[in-house]
Amino acid sequence: MKKTILITGSTDGIGKLTALKLAKEGHEIYLHGRNATKLETVISEIKSESNNESVKGFLADFSDLEAVKKMAGEISEKLSKLDVLINNAGVLKVSKSIAENGFDVRLVVNYLAPYLLTNGLLPLFNNSKNPRIINLSSAAQATISSQFFEKNSSLSDNEAYAQSKLAILLWSFDFAKKHHEITTIALNPGSLLNTKMVKEAYGKFWSSVDKGADIIIDLAIDPKYANSSGLYFDNDRGQFGEAHQDAYQDQKIEALISKTRGLLDS
Repeated sequence: MKKTILITGSTDGIGKLTALKLAKEGHEIYLHGRNATKLETVISEIKSESNNESVKGFLADFSDLEAVKKMAGEISEKLSKLDVLINNAGVLKVSKSIAENGFDVRLVVNYLAPYLLTNGLLPLFNNSKNPRIINLSSAAQATISSQFFEKNSSLSDNEAYAQSKLAILLWSFDFAKKHHEITTIALNPGSLLNTKMVKEAYGKFWSSVDKGADIIIDLAIDPKYANSSGLYFDNDRGQFGEAHQDAYQDQKIEALISKTRGLLDS
């Protein structure tokens, strides 16, 4: 069955390959990127390679939360429903670690942006029969420090990244509990996949990007995962498994959500 699918961070790497594979299967695909020229180029490439004209895109710099809100509004105006949202956009090493709002760019792009976008699109999921959200976490997960939510934080790249990936995981579990009608799955797509982000950060890779794209697609559309909401899939092990211990502590989840709401409402 043809699905309407939005993939954030899909002009490169795992997001782009996921979009291409899903387009080849005939789904209606919406890409997201932050550079208009690159976004249009990738849309054209995927249309050509997939022989699917139902490929469009939305533009937003996820380090700017006002741009994320605007994008959510544009999507809500143009789409009548959303079957699948893949929150893939993420950053690790950056030339500028502090976003315009004063917070670490990993906090903003990897966690606050998908949180804001997803909640802004909730009405669209109501029009889908079997909606799903796939939130990309990572094997790198670290306890969220007080510094993480401070302006002009001095966390290292790896510290900020690991905390942001735990944040999206904790929120994913919380979201699944509050929205039973949406199958919400957190995913580590695989460590050191052959992507631009990994090569820039580590200069090496362990696995093909196909490994990550294929599990994203399976979790997003395969009927056998319809009842897997609120779980964590570890693709390094190829199965659902235990996430970081903080993900099972209600007090820490509640503290994160409270902090998040306070920051976004301020």
